[in-house]
Amino acid sequence: MIKRFLSKYLELIFWVAGLLALAITDPALKTHFSLCPVKMAGMSWCPGCGLGHSISWLFRGDIKNSFEAHWLGIPALVAICWRVYQLLTPRRRIFT
Repeated sequence: MIKRFLSKYLELIFWVAGLLALAITDPALKTHFSLCPVKMAGMSWCPGCGLGHSISWLFRGDIKNSFEAHWLGIPALVAICWRVYQLLTPRRRIFT
């Protein structure tokens, strides 16, 4: 039963959990725990982290800092929200 649930909703769980994590994370903190392999390798700049910070700033309503963190933050958030919407709505089959 759990296997069936996970196989059906794993992508939805992944996207919602990621958005929730970005919503509660404070992008202004410079010292925070990160699972980023680029940061773990000792590099200071990572485009993925910038995208995450950008989305996190958007959740706080700060568009200026969001755009400064990564210019693709707004389109990425729109795309992720659209995907969550697609996963939540039932699929209608046109051809059977």
